[in-house]
Amino acid sequence: MTRDILDINDFIILIEEATAEKVTIDSCLFDEPVIAVAFYGSGNVDLSVKYGDRQKDFKHTKGLTLSFYADEKVEFEHTVSASKPLECIVIATSPRNLEKLPNEEGELFSQMLNQLVNPSDHYVEGPQFLMTPEMQSIVDQVFRVSYDGKTKMMFLRSQITALIAHFFGELALLDKEVIKPSEKEKLFEAKEILSNNLDSPPSLTELSKQIGLNTFKLKKNFKELFGVPVFKYLQNERLSKAHYLIRNQEATVQEAAWHVGYDSLSSFSNAFAKKYGFRPSEIRK
Repeated sequence: MTRDILDINDFIILIEEATAEKVTIDSCLFDEPVIAVAFYGSGNVDLSVKYGDRQKDFKHTKGLTLSFYADEKVEFEHTVSASKPLECIVIATSPRNLEKLPNEEGELFSQMLNQLVNPSDHYVEGPQFLMTPEMQSIVDQVFRVSYDGKTKMMFLRSQITALIAHFFGELALLDKEVIKPSEKEKLFEAKEILSNNLDSPPSLTELSKQIGLNTFKLKKNFKELFGVPVFKYLQNERLSKAHYLIRNQEATVQEAAWHVGYDSLSSFSNAFAKKYGFRPSEIRK
């Protein structure tokens, strides 16, 4: 496991990466109360948030942006395995530092994350959504950085600044309509069904029946909650999984395409190039 802790403009930046052949629990606590945003990379690790006798589980974190308030009594547990490595960036600040933050970030926190600035419990969950392709690209670059020393620090500072700017930009775009908690659970179920069936996903009608939510609400609220339409999410998941398989030499380009449900190698290559800016055959070069 590697854990880098940086201090940038009164933000504590925690960059965690871990792999394990056997199932391993990676635990993290904060020394003081923090307001934070976590960005999860391609590892798709499981997360459990524990405080007192309460527990909140996240079974599918890949691409997740999660904002929260947490004090010293809150424990974050990642279940790391060979199939679910940890890739997580946490940008945190102490509530007492909000007024010191540069570039009016403190004002943005107070306005857009008021429930975290004025917490009602040891752990308070704020807005969460799936990262945009731009945000996902930044996270990927942070975990693939090849610079060292001062150059690396300069690079990380610029990427973290861009990432938090994208986060607040997405918050501003979120629809104000509130999704019922019961419907939100069904949407998370839909996301998990899609992620577990990349090679043969259900149709919208089939997915709607499986989760017990009509097609209109499925399409509308899925995009509202996760930031992308249902099958755009599916495509991103397919291509990200294929990228992981090829990059780690677990599959050839053809095998990776089949594994995530592409029958046509040319269609897969074109979609891959559109998302990443290079073809899958160029990953190992």
